[in-house]
Amino acid sequence: MIGFFDRLARPFLHALDPEDAHGLAVKMLKFAPLPPAPRDDKRLALRVFGLNVPNPVGIAAGFDKNAEVPDALLRFGFGFVEVGTITPLPQPGNPRPRLFRLDADHGVINRLGFNSQGADAALKRLVVRAAAGGIVGINVGANKDSPDRVADYVQLIERFAAVASYVTVNISSPNTPGLRNLQQASVLDDLLARVVDARERIAPNAGPTPVLLKIAPDLSLGDLDDVVGIARSRRVDGMIVGNTTVARPPNLLETAIAKEAGGLSGRPLYPLANRMLAETYVRVEDVFPLVGAGGIDSGATALAKIRAGASLIQVYSGLVFRGLGLIAEIKNALLEALEDDGQDSLKEFIGADAAAVTAEPWPK
Repeated sequence: MIGFFDRLARPFLHALDPEDAHGLAVKMLKFAPLPPAPRDDKRLALRVFGLNVPNPVGIAAGFDKNAEVPDALLRFGFGFVEVGTITPLPQPGNPRPRLFRLDADHGVINRLGFNSQGADAALKRLVVRAAAGGIVGINVGANKDSPDRVADYVQLIERFAAVASYVTVNISSPNTPGLRNLQQASVLDDLLARVVDARERIAPNAGPTPVLLKIAPDLSLGDLDDVVGIARSRRVDGMIVGNTTVARPPNLLETAIAKEAGGLSGRPLYPLANRMLAETYVRVEDVFPLVGAGGIDSGATALAKIRAGASLIQVYSGLVFRGLGLIAEIKNALLEALEDDGQDSLKEFIGADAAAVTAEPWPK
C-alpha cells in the first residue's frame, strides 16, 4: 500500500508548485486507507530522552505543521513524528512564493516564516489523538510580532506538555526576523531557564516532558560552545542539529533558484549539518542525546549521521526526491550495518566517527 501510494502520488505532486504539492500531500494523508505501521526489528529500538523509540527514523518538523496527520505518518513506518512549528497565535507566514525545489541539487529552499494555524487548532487535534500511542513531538516557535518571544515559548510548553512525547524549542529558523538572536548566550540562558522551569512546574499534572533545543548549522564554533554549555547547565534533554542553512554551497547547480532568500535543506546541507552534529556531539560528552537532521537521503547518509553523533535522525527534504521508500531503505541499511559489524544495537554506532569528522577540512 505504501509503495502504491508513493508511485501514484509522487510524480503528480512533483509537477505542482512545491507549496501546493505539500498542502495536497497532507490532505491525501488525512483520507488514505493506510495499514498499521510495520513491526520494526527489535535491533532498531532505542531508549532516548526517556522514550522507547521503535526505530530511529523520524520526520522533521515542517511537514505536518498543524498536527493534522501524525498518525498517518507513523503508519508509514517512522519511529517518531515531530509536528509544527506551532506558534501561540495563528499567523500566515511570509508571502508566496516561499518554497522552491532545486531539482538538480536535490535541495529545497524555504522562507515560510512559521505559517501556523496557531496553538488552539493544533492542541484540539493532539488531545483527540492522545490515546493513540506512538511518539509525537511538538516543535514550538514564537509569533513574528510577539512583544515577548520567550514568553511565547513558556506558554507553549505549558499548553502542550501533557499531549507531547517531547517538545522542541525552535530558535533556529532563518525566516522569522531576529529569531536566531535567541541563540545568543545571555538570551538563550534566560529562555532555557524559563522553559525548563515551566516544564518542571507543570510536571505533576502533565507528566515528564523532554525538552529539546533545535539549533542552526550556521553557528560559529565559539557560539556552539556557548549554546552547548548553556544547554548542559540548564539540563535540557537533548538537541536537534540542525535547521536549514542560509549559506549557499559553491557547487550548487540550480544557481538561479539558489539566489532565493530562505533556508536551504536537502542534499546540499548534508556536509555542513553532519560537521555541526559531530562538533556538537564532542562538546555534549554524552550528557544528553542528539537528533541529527539535514541532508539524509539514503541509507548511507543515515548511518553516517548516526556515526557522527545522532541517536535519532530526521528526514524531510529527502522524501521529496526519494519518496516514502526512503524510510524502509534507511532501516534496512541500518540492519545490514548491524549484521556486518556483529552488533545487536545501534548504540555502538552512535558517535563512533565524531572525532574523525571534526578533524576533516571544513565543508564548503
